[in-house]
Amino acid sequence: MLLVPAISWARAPVDEALALYASYHLDLGNLDRARDLLEADLRKAPTLPALLALARVYFTVGDVEARTDEEKLVAYARGRDVAKRAIELAPRNPDAHFLYGATIARWGQTKGIFRSLFLLPTVKQELQTIFEIDPNHAAGHALAGNVYLELPAIAGGSVATAEEHFRKALATAPRYTAIRIGLARTLIRRGQYAAARAQIDAVLAERDPAFVADWTVKDLPRAKKLLAEIQDKR
Repeated sequence: MLLVPAISWARAPVDEALALYASYHLDLGNLDRARDLLEADLRKAPTLPALLALARVYFTVGDVEARTDEEKLVAYARGRDVAKRAIELAPRNPDAHFLYGATIARWGQTKGIFRSLFLLPTVKQELQTIFEIDPNHAAGHALAGNVYLELPAIAGGSVATAEEHFRKALATAPRYTAIRIGLARTLIRRGQYAAARAQIDAVLAERDPAFVADWTVKDLPRAKKLLAEIQDKR
């Protein structure tokens, strides 16, 4: 009789954590469970998949679970540190650079744009690195779109540049509904309400989103809020 080690039947911690993460819309506690699994796994040996997954979990914790700015800052800072370790392990991995730039940008957004302008060169450097490695990196273009949309013009912000990046991201990943939210916000800023409404309607009507949890928890509420804001705009 062939004896198979029990471990071969168990899911790896990273796989289990990613499954929990993918279902956080069903139970926010799944974010904490995924985080704890990944932190424990990394204490044994740092691997790129675990580092990338953990940075993404912390980013989401800051977005949807943290209740105060202080809690958000702690989550984004931990995500940043984890993403930096991923870059050290794999300097040419575009997802590592994206997560590093995204957590820094979100930390700065939470802290306040003008109080965080010193971080802008780092974020732009990460974007440049991402596009050198993968010119069509959808998440990278979405990050760039948000950066240029949020920055004031005096600091280099540009609604037109933001729109270019969001459209590049959408061309590569049309089912990532967060991209459509970003594009809709950009079009609203440009006064193009009909075009913005089309993007919002696409989010509301999406039946096969790339990431169901984000669509459910973040993108649907944002879409409904944006639609209400432009309801009477022509």
